[in-house]
Amino acid sequence: MSADDFIPFLEFPPELRKIVYSTNAIESLNARFRKAAVRRGHFPTDQAALKVLYLVAIERRKNRQSPTGRINAWKDILNQLTIHYADRLATNN
Repeated sequence: MSADDFIPFLEFPPELRKIVYSTNAIESLNARFRKAAVRRGHFPTDQAALKVLYLVAIERRKNRQSPTGRINAWKDILNQLTIHYADRLATNN
């Protein structure tokens, strides 16, 4: 990675930088999906597989600080994303 690739990253506010460079939440969810799929083996239909993945995604985790999957300071992050990428975000009107 060159400095030209990295410097735009530094222009983001700290809230956005944390979200951009951390993939822990995504990796954790993918691991949970893999574990659920392997545990069940074969799915008779695509709909059955989607149901299992949905249930895994909404499952509350007892041992986590944020069991519902909420991100701390999400409103601040969303505000910054709106400022930087207003043309790319869909609004709920």
